[in-house]
Amino acid sequence: MRVLVTGASGLLGREVARLLVRQGHAVTTFQRRPAVVDGVEDLTGSVADVEAVRRAVTGAEGVIHLAAKVSFTGRAADFDQVNIEGTRRLLRAAREGGVRDFVFVSSPSVANSGTAIAGLGAGPADPDRAHGHYASTKAEAELLALAADSPEFRVAAVRPHIVWGPGDTQLVERVLERAGRGRLPLLDAGAALIDTTYVDNAASALVAALHRSEHIHGRALVVTNGEPRPVGELLAGICAAGGVPAPSWSVPGRLARAAGSVVEKVWIRAGREEEPPMTRFLAEQLSTAHWFDQRETRELLNWAPAVSIDEGLARLADYYGPPSIRLPYQRPFRGRGWHTGHV
Repeated sequence: MRVLVTGASGLLGREVARLLVRQGHAVTTFQRRPAVVDGVEDLTGSVADVEAVRRAVTGAEGVIHLAAKVSFTGRAADFDQVNIEGTRRLLRAAREGGVRDFVFVSSPSVANSGTAIAGLGAGPADPDRAHGHYASTKAEAELLALAADSPEFRVAAVRPHIVWGPGDTQLVERVLERAGRGRLPLLDAGAALIDTTYVDNAASALVAALHRSEHIHGRALVVTNGEPRPVGELLAGICAAGGVPAPSWSVPGRLARAAGSVVEKVWIRAGREEEPPMTRFLAEQLSTAHWFDQRETRELLNWAPAVSIDEGLARLADYYGPPSIRLPYQRPFRGRGWHTGHV
């Protein structure tokens, strides 16, 4: 199959493209900066550019769409332009170009209003209840994608949950940087039970979704490792792998959520580009349970995660090097990081 992968300069998109190449597919990658993937036809461009999108889908039989604006803060119009309108353009070009199978990479946040999730499946995307510009625009885009589904143009939505791994700048590097500076608190003592997805597992699930489009089109599925753990335990594992002290001080989750709302508004009004130290969405993620029933996902995809959380942490430790030669935390030079985080 000839497959287009958007957002392949990010960690997850890059792994998806590499896996497709290993499986023998002809792969085109499309994103704003070059993707570092051997064996692909790499195109640079924006999903905001109609002609660039049309060129990218030319000849494709399948599409895995990861490109998105991912941030905890920012202007609403920027999220709309990329996440909603970019998806709309790509769907239209793919359908008109004869693409058969389309996998929209979404997020569990599209169906979460900030309350705890314990053992549920993929609820319906709801832009009105999703918290934050990222989640609400991804929800709107998922509804657009699934509405385009038909027997001739098979569209499925897959929601990888908190993807991480070596080279991850969205979660791992932020945890290590803040923990290394002593600025990473545990919310409610880090007791919230959460599930995550190691990057190799997320990539294999997305490729499985492309192959299983006949069985899953028109549906949304959540993908995780299926190993929920207390958030404090996961953060401690990441810190141990990166050679920094684990967070040891706690803040009430309710206080962090309130403070995050204030900080987010101040950041936006000030026009600051960097990520704020806390937002309401981030506080919700760190202080409420969110883990999902994976039985239906695994059955429909005929898939199971191959890398456990413990094995993933071991690989992360290998990436940062032996403890005996580590310096105080410094971001390693490992190429570009992931810009299409899914939370």
